[in-house]
Amino acid sequence: MPIFIILIILSFALYVFYKVSEVRAKEPFLKRWTGTKAKMALGSFLASFGLNELTAVEGRVQLWVALIFLIYGIVLIIMNYKMYKHFLTLAREEAQKN
Repeated sequence: MPIFIILIILSFALYVFYKVSEVRAKEPFLKRWTGTKAKMALGSFLASFGLNELTAVEGRVQLWVALIFLIYGIVLIIMNYKMYKHFLTLAREEAQKN
């Protein structure tokens, strides 16, 4: 499916972009906030890769690997979204102080 391939490439590009932004950030909460965005992009990459593998399952091993990628990607997205909301307020406060 071409839609999954586009999602894979886009999410990987976002992951690299946010990782570079995380390294360049100087404030600690901004760094953590950008890191959570990078981890959400990584979760999106894994989930879309798992969905792409599910479209062409040929055996049980491939099915289990695709399901593990999909579940782990969804868990990364959910957990880091919660962290994203938490660090967003702290990063805003940190930006207002500077």
